[in-house]
Amino acid sequence: MHYAEITGWGKCVPPAILSNDDLSTFLETSDEWITTRTGIKERRICHCNFSDMAIVAAKHALAAADLDPIQIDLILLGSLTNDSLCPNTASVVQDALGARNSAAIDINTACTGFLYGLHIGTNLIRTGAHNKILVIGGEFISHYMNWSLRDVAVLFGDACGAVVIEAAERPTGLLSARIGCEAEANNAIQITNLGSAYSRLSEDFLYNDWHFEGQEVFRRAVKSMARACNAALTDCKLSVQDISLVIPHQANKRILDALATRLRVDTNRVFVNLHKYGNTSAGTIPVALTEALEEGRIQPGDYLLLTSFGAGLTWGAAVVCWGERATPLAVSEATLPPCDQTALEILGPHIQRYAELR
Repeated sequence: MHYAEITGWGKCVPPAILSNDDLSTFLETSDEWITTRTGIKERRICHCNFSDMAIVAAKHALAAADLDPIQIDLILLGSLTNDSLCPNTASVVQDALGARNSAAIDINTACTGFLYGLHIGTNLIRTGAHNKILVIGGEFISHYMNWSLRDVAVLFGDACGAVVIEAAERPTGLLSARIGCEAEANNAIQITNLGSAYSRLSEDFLYNDWHFEGQEVFRRAVKSMARACNAALTDCKLSVQDISLVIPHQANKRILDALATRLRVDTNRVFVNLHKYGNTSAGTIPVALTEALEEGRIQPGDYLLLTSFGAGLTWGAAVVCWGERATPLAVSEATLPPCDQTALEILGPHIQRYAELR
């Protein structure tokens, strides 16, 4: 049986930082209120297109694997905030990279998009259908935010990450995954006025709104991620004590702490970068994975436990055995287009628009 080793990794975080103090200039909130409830101190705001972030992250991942884009035979892009529905954004990335031999598929399972993509890509390699796959996860969530809603506006940010997976004979990469969906609670996280189910005749059609049931999401997130983690570990005949690092979806510090308690894992073995970026949805795990490698927290042969949940309510977990290399083979100089605005300046028109609706 083929395995699917992770051979390249990369991230893209926009330069514009929106701090908690910045949010307090137009919302009834404070750094103390946000930090104690979420663990978030700041988040990034994108000044260009989502595909620009995906392309930069992909270039870094390809360089780390020392691959020419022409060698990639499939691109899987997990996101709910794509440039457009038609054409799909994976095709935009394919064209920009020059990956002419690849198929291109968008995956929308919200925050679990990267984990679902890694699961799908790994199994396609195992069947022999593909050999070298680029898996991307990221979000331009600020574009769809209702900036008058304090309880959700403080949570999210923009970022993107990517990995390359390649066919391998040794047992590395994703060894086991469990994914699923608690669809009976699919309206617990909902962005309204986005999609064909919403009437174009409505006077507020041009404005996105959010429905977010925080307590329901918290309860289901902790339960579903813990259950998926234990099932994936059992599949591999491993225990949480065999895991070197847990890399969970970065949604809320209280959720991360509750998950660590339920899994009975020390918090020093749970990777957290939530304070820097907030919840970047499908971008959280690949960005965190890249930063864990940059910080030397992943070594060859380590077992990693990845887990996520998202709107739907989708959930998943995966056990990954890291390969023989934890350093990139090459480095890309790819960056986003220059940004000459602060985060507040970028968001100014959006903030004003939603303020007028209150």
